[in-house]
Amino acid sequence: MTLWQLLTTTWHWEPSVVLGCAALMGLYLAATHGQVTLKLVSFGGGTLLLLLALSSPLDTLSDLYLFSAHMVQHLLLVLIIPPLWLLGLPAALTRDMLRQPRLNRIERFLSRPMVAAVVGIVTLWLWHFPPLYVAAVRHLSLHIVMHLSLLVAATIVWWPVLGPLPERRLPPLTAALYLGIICAVDGLLGILLTFAPPLYEPYFLPFDTLRLLPLLRDQWGLTPEVDQQIGGLLMWIPGSLFYLTIIVVMLIRWFDSTSDADLSMNVTVT
Repeated sequence: MTLWQLLTTTWHWEPSVVLGCAALMGLYLAATHGQVTLKLVSFGGGTLLLLLALSSPLDTLSDLYLFSAHMVQHLLLVLIIPPLWLLGLPAALTRDMLRQPRLNRIERFLSRPMVAAVVGIVTLWLWHFPPLYVAAVRHLSLHIVMHLSLLVAATIVWWPVLGPLPERRLPPLTAALYLGIICAVDGLLGILLTFAPPLYEPYFLPFDTLRLLPLLRDQWGLTPEVDQQIGGLLMWIPGSLFYLTIIVVMLIRWFDSTSDADLSMNVTVT
């Protein structure tokens, strides 16, 4: 199989994925009365990206051939899609939902920085534990659980920083520290994967139904060792850079707020 054939013939539209994304967008449009805004673009963009991540040739490669492709998929599920969803949630809709006491209590608990960080870190590390990861790759139902749990955990992680209610977000300096801790721990996992020997058996000698191994192994040089190194590097470097970008934004906001406070104090004294 050539690269062109890979990109054009390995799309698959799982009914659960397509219907799930359609239902998600339908609920969003019903709740927001179909108003076309930047928030709709953000939420819709995240949902479209989810559909592509789970239906495109990327999913074929990640399921059958490449750990590095699976890592790209996981980075989309953890770093890109949840922030787009959160930025797309209207504040008014969220306040209405949180008027329910049970939901409000759950949100208050899960949005605590320590709780949210532990949920995100443990979920990511747990699914990269080789026996559990291999079981998820080999069993569709567990694979679905993996993807859903990563999405939910990542949404919990990003909620204290990018949640739709400004009054419930962490202060910028606290948010920078919070993301810094998560970045360091997740980056450590990327480092371990980069320098560890191959850990994930399904990628050692995959059952080559699509006849892709000559392209991947011979032309691209993606041996199991190189494949895992690339996957680890993707988590370590681009993943860390994404967190660091948000951290810099938080630090700029903190600096601006302190500068404004100092200016206001000077004006008052004068």
